[in-house]
Amino acid sequence: MVGYVPLEQLLDKSLGSIYKLVILAARRGLEIAEGQPKLIEISSSVKPATVALYEIAAGMVTCKLAKS
Repeated sequence: MVGYVPLEQLLDKSLGSIYKLVILAARRGLEIAEGQPKLIEISSSVKPATVALYEIAAGMVTCKLAKS
């Protein structure tokens, strides 16, 4: 069974921005749905967006600053 990931833990990985977190999770979830391998061991019945959130929480997927 999949547990709960606290929002505070996820925000730390997305530079403190809920908007960046949503974009990061959406992009990674789409990659997983299109066939990219999962970076964590998790049941195949878990939806791609949830897998993306767990990967972010584990530090496997991070947000980086864009150079201006």
